[in-house]
Amino acid sequence: MYQPPQFKSNDRALAAEIVRANPFASLVSTDDAGLPYVTHLPLHLEQQGEGWVLWGHCAKPNPHWRYLQARPKALVTFLGPHAYLSPKVYPDLARVPSWNYLAVHCTVEARLVEEPAAKDRLLKKLIGDHEPPYAQQWRDLGEEFQHKMLAGIVGFELQVAEVQCKIKINQHRPESHAALKAAYAAGNEDERQLAAWMDRLGLGG
Repeated sequence: MYQPPQFKSNDRALAAEIVRANPFASLVSTDDAGLPYVTHLPLHLEQQGEGWVLWGHCAKPNPHWRYLQARPKALVTFLGPHAYLSPKVYPDLARVPSWNYLAVHCTVEARLVEEPAAKDRLLKKLIGDHEPPYAQQWRDLGEEFQHKMLAGIVGFELQVAEVQCKIKINQHRPESHAALKAAYAAGNEDERQLAAWMDRLGLGG
């Protein structure tokens, strides 16, 4: 993605925080015609030493897993809080609107997870992220039902080769920070999250 230096972050811990807080990702690769193919899905981030692995799955009728099998290199994007930036936050009028946002892009290498026990372990990672008590309900459904459900999905392990993190909150315009943070702090959920990020980054006092 386009990375102006004032918005580029090399802080892996911040990137991981954005990913874990916004796990509903876009997995992008190419179909058999060479066109972009996108699946929107939740992913589980696992840190292995200095590296990252993303775990997820798609429905078996979704051809994306076949594209990953044929062409394992892919892109995963995560979008954090985002909001309109009004030119009203500037002390002068010669300004235009913009948009603030947090985003993480991961270049990945895919490996399919097709063995039932391995798919079950993958599902438990996602259950642990989103509804840990459901693990017991899943166990109580019985092996026959579990195998039927597992047969309907294809899992994948996405080894992360590169991480790009962009934090765009008007860092380069300090004259806007106080008014921008005040406006965001009084706004919707995404705007309030951006105000909190401004605090973390020391923007706006």
